[in-house]
Amino acid sequence: MARMAEILLQFVVLVAIAEVATAEKTCSICTVGAPGGSWNLQTNLTRWAESNIFYPGDIILFNYDSSQHNVLEVTKTDFDSCTATNPIAAHTDGSGVINLSAVGTRYFICGFNGHCAAGQKVQINVFTSPTGVSTPNSGVVSVRASAGLVVGLAAILAF
Repeated sequence: MARMAEILLQFVVLVAIAEVATAEKTCSICTVGAPGGSWNLQTNLTRWAESNIFYPGDIILFNYDSSQHNVLEVTKTDFDSCTATNPIAAHTDGSGVINLSAVGTRYFICGFNGHCAAGQKVQINVFTSPTGVSTPNSGVVSVRASAGLVVGLAAILAF
């Protein structure tokens, strides 16, 4: 029985290491594109958004040269088609502070001609709290639950 408990404990340690290695970065106040880029044509904004987890109450900041870019919040349809004619909100002064106040998906594009089509657009997915199962880390949450179960079983088997 002691050998089984030792094996289970080793498994738990490996799961914890894997969890840390695969955890996604989160931030409360995120500058779009940072740290390696910004709201521009060179930054892979899709990759940036996918590398962050957003929750209600988080803030995203857009910093840009207003003579070359703007930030338009748009519908999914306008995001997909890069249509800038009917934005939900427009930021044109070189910065935009967006409070992600609710769970859901928000869409932002640059309204300058050709910029959205060239990739200057970002979809921000806002998820429920970190303990909820509807987050993109639901696999990690499952791993945590499984690790907890294994620790419990190891403790029982050790006695």
